[in-house]
Amino acid sequence: MHTPPDLRPYGGADVYLADCASRAVLDLIANKWVALVVGALHPQTLRYAELRRRLGGITKKMLTQTLRDLERNGLVRRKVYATVPPQVEYSLTELGTSVSGLMSEIRTWSESHIDEIEAAQLAYAEATANRPEAV
Repeated sequence: MHTPPDLRPYGGADVYLADCASRAVLDLIANKWVALVVGALHPQTLRYAELRRRLGGITKKMLTQTLRDLERNGLVRRKVYATVPPQVEYSLTELGTSVSGLMSEIRTWSESHIDEIEAAQLAYAEATANRPEAV
């Protein structure tokens, strides 16, 4: 069995290693709400309420948490206007824009393969309906 070398001492990253920081990045971008927020913000700037309307089913708490995570990690820029009430706008940074194509491809793949996925789920449910439980 061949184990690839740990490239971190040479400036590389290896997401398969438990203590590699790239796992946190993968965790961030693999999040459903992150993918949808990045998609909604590409290529436009939106206010919080506009984002929430665009992202059907997201709670205020989850949208706030997602936006904070994206801002903390440099993918989203938050701009506050000194108005009453304060107006806040969100846009993608250069880094956020660089991942938006990947997110778009994942969303497109999800939408174009939904029929196949649902058929597989139905076939699995039928095949396992009368199967004895594993011990």
